Amino acid sequence: MAPEIDLRGVRVLPGHLDADAQVRMLADLRAVARAAPFVRPVTRRGPMSVRTTSAGRLGWVTDRRGYRYEARHPETGAPWPPIPESVLAVWRAVSGVEVDPDSCLVNLYREGAKMGMHQDRDEGDFGYPVVSISLGDEALFRVGSVERGGRTASIWLRSGDVAVMGGAARLVHHGIDRVREGSSTLLEGGGRINVTLRVVR
Repeated sequence: MAPEIDLRGVRVLPGHLDADAQVRMLADLRAVARAAPFVRPVTRRGPMSVRTTSAGRLGWVTDRRGYRYEARHPETGAPWPPIPESVLAVWRAVSGVEVDPDSCLVNLYREGAKMGMHQDRDEGDFGYPVVSISLGDEALFRVGSVERGGRTASIWLRSGDVAVMGGAARLVHHGIDRVREGSSTLLEGGGRINVTLRVVR
């Protein structure tokens, strides 16, 4: 495992998951998607380029009314499936807190999908970190400041990398500028999955 990287306060843990662990986690996430199918979220600005699903007590959803957490899938009306143990194990290893997450957002990047600069601020207590797991194609991860605008720094996240946003970096703006298509063979048909764990309260 490569040394930890400090990206403007965000802890990046390169290669935290080895190849076998990535395969096992992907299988668990496929089971999540069978129970809670991916949807194309819509915001006030229009459709997002990623597809999303969730696991845990609460799932992150968005529509033209805004961003929020809900206890049920927006299309099926069913409760979200449990967060897989393979995913919880990463949180317990890197988060530094005793409380487990109650929301696991799964973003699927295909066909040129990206994620604009944003803050994770729909949660009730910013004292808990946000943990992000990368699977599949490499992605250019950009991190700014708590305030919008200004200087940023970027790094290519590879399959198996984990990022932890906590402390002073909990509310930094961040995003995915682009995905390097074909850089991984983990996902059938290519693409990238990002798993984001949060304590919502």
